[in-house]
Amino acid sequence: MENCLICNRINMIKEGTNKYFVAELETGYVVIGDHQCFEGYTIFLCKEHKNELHELDSDYKQKFLVEMSKVSEAVYRAFKPDKLNYELLGNGDSHMHWHIFPRRLTEPTPKYPVWWTPKETMYSESVKPSNDALEELKSRLLEELKGII
Repeated sequence: MENCLICNRINMIKEGTNKYFVAELETGYVVIGDHQCFEGYTIFLCKEHKNELHELDSDYKQKFLVEMSKVSEAVYRAFKPDKLNYELLGNGDSHMHWHIFPRRLTEPTPKYPVWWTPKETMYSESVKPSNDALEELKSRLLEELKGII
């Protein structure tokens, strides 16, 4: 799957070159999002290159969903949002990956979907974490994951 962004990111994890990598679980990889417009934004990448949940073997699917819920619990504990948003879209990158967005009432539009945030805001260089900030985010999340997984 050489043209798959998610497969490429997973290959970087395996090579030790994905600086956003947090943890490997049985069915997927936990990574901090490249842009942190929503502090603590985390992605859970499925190890299998599948487009839809129904394509997964039943046991694997159940484990994947349980692990996603554990990752989201760790995100909640680590970043203490008012609410979490979960999305498994696949319109842009069809390889299954969960977006877990910590949401806060202090945001400009806390009641709207994250995708209503202008792209120039969500993907601004100003919301890309510095190396130190990235390490802090990863550390907080990993600490909570260890207590849940």
